[in-house]
Amino acid sequence: MDTKDVILSLRTKMGLSQDELAEKVFVTRQAVSRWENGETTPNTETLKLLSKLFDVSINTLLGSPRQLVCQCCGMPLEDASISKEQDGFFNEEYCKWCYADGEYLYHNMDDLIEVCVHNMVGEHFTSQQARAYLENLLPKLDYWKQYKYLGGAEKFEEFKQTLIRELNALQIEGMPKVEKLNALVGGYINLEYRLPNGSTVKFLNDNATYLGTQLACEFSQERCFGIAANMDFLLVCTYEADGENPELVVYKKR
Repeated sequence: MDTKDVILSLRTKMGLSQDELAEKVFVTRQAVSRWENGETTPNTETLKLLSKLFDVSINTLLGSPRQLVCQCCGMPLEDASISKEQDGFFNEEYCKWCYADGEYLYHNMDDLIEVCVHNMVGEHFTSQQARAYLENLLPKLDYWKQYKYLGGAEKFEEFKQTLIRELNALQIEGMPKVEKLNALVGGYINLEYRLPNGSTVKFLNDNATYLGTQLACEFSQERCFGIAANMDFLLVCTYEADGENPELVVYKKR
């Protein structure tokens, strides 16, 4: 199904008029009408709101252009099995058994393999075959690539503390001290910045996971600081509510 058909079907199933849907996601009725006519598609922030409202993934809203796979255990993902953040938004990188309430549930690959082997053994897999399959698959997934480099949960925490020290050393005026970093999916924080020549640019990968946070600006109640970092760079920006009017403050290679 195309996005226009998906939105129409979900809206109808929920018993909402175009006006009612528009009110819930803070757009005009005309915007909803254009979505359902296929003239436009919702922007990233509105897709997040629609996803939470309809309890379906953004991938589903877009007509399922990608085959989602949990980047921890390798399980194919459907809306019923996709994990969610503490605020109720989907995290389309993981299943709900590997990531829940903002926490990764596996820090040891062998522990995960034991659980998965137990669930996979049956008509198509012997225990030995399941174990061999997982031992080949898991190191290729993003979560375990990260852990292979960082050396597990303890090293991962050390890495986060290193990033925190580097961010605080920037001494950005008006930005509170960074005390904690959380895992954030790129698609939810990948803001679009306008360049002096009028073109726009994004700096993050929608399908990657970053360490970051949001902090209230000390000088303005109307703006927040947004932070995203990984092994390669530190990014600090400011923006208004819902990511509006973003401005890049720092993009620094590590």
